[in-house]
Amino acid sequence: MIKTNQRQQKLISLFLKNKTLSSSAVHTEMVKSGDSLSLVTVKRLLSALADTGLVKVLGSGRSTNYSITTGGRVLADVSAQGYCAIEPDKRYGLRQYNFELLSEFPADIFSEQELNTLETATVKYRGSIKDLSPARQKKELERLLIEFSWKSSKIEGNTYTLLDTEKLILEHKVADGKTKEETQMILNHKDAFNFVRENKSQFKTVKRQSLEALHAILVKDLSIDRGLRKRPVGVIGSIYRPLDNVYQIGEALEVLKKSISKAVSPYAKSLLALLELAYIQPFEDGNKRTARLTANAILLAYNLAPLSYRSVDEVKYREAMLVFYELNSIIPLKRIFIEQYEFAANNYAVK
Repeated sequence: MIKTNQRQQKLISLFLKNKTLSSSAVHTEMVKSGDSLSLVTVKRLLSALADTGLVKVLGSGRSTNYSITTGGRVLADVSAQGYCAIEPDKRYGLRQYNFELLSEFPADIFSEQELNTLETATVKYRGSIKDLSPARQKKELERLLIEFSWKSSKIEGNTYTLLDTEKLILEHKVADGKTKEETQMILNHKDAFNFVRENKSQFKTVKRQSLEALHAILVKDLSIDRGLRKRPVGVIGSIYRPLDNVYQIGEALEVLKKSISKAVSPYAKSLLALLELAYIQPFEDGNKRTARLTANAILLAYNLAPLSYRSVDEVKYREAMLVFYELNSIIPLKRIFIEQYEFAANNYAVK
């Protein structure tokens, strides 16, 4: 993964807000923000960014301009809260699907320090699942199922409490005052998690058939069409509009498959599934749910800790997704992924 410093991130931020800038325009903006840099220094910084592939050079001589690349977008360290505080129609993000995004994703999206954090958590997790008794295994699986089904549903607006979810899954008691759809969503999460756990080996590679099977379980009895959508969809609170052509959606899933397959670690494969499936929005509804289950399926396929998202702030999660939709930055959601992986490795023992 390409390392960037604070000043480079400041330059990247400028290019997120502007399609193209000359070196003199960049210099003016940097001075306005309090950086006392010479034009020569700015040109040197821009040249270094271009060498890393985070910005690209347009034109030559006096007509030289610069613009951000997809790689620069992916690694932009954006404040999700700050960006999402801007009213949707006043945001400076992308409004359309970025056809370069999935195909140009870096194969290595974690730094050495981040990978060490994840691997350390994995060592602890594998130690905890070693020689589990059947009774302990059953108890741990129930706990993970309940907490994942509750929080993943809550992210989608479900009002079931954790206690209500436990009673529904273990005692088949429907909570008072909840809709049939809310209850079904919880039960579908339980069934979907069991499906990926029982079929985890098939998720070492991501296939369209497996995605559609998983989605079908998640939307069972929720009046949602199965299979790839044939109609446009929008994202609430976002200026981003996903692809609206079923053939392009199918092609995008093929690109997603290649993107995930070239990722250098199972952690990267899982995070890419979480991001890219939600970005494509291949189904009429239930896309983020399918993305979360697919990400967990990949973790399970490689004997890694599955995420429950129990401790995640759902507002921060949605903001991180919006930043990815509109700016293509993975950084806010990557932080959440690492935090939730550490939490899962310390709190669950599921084979």
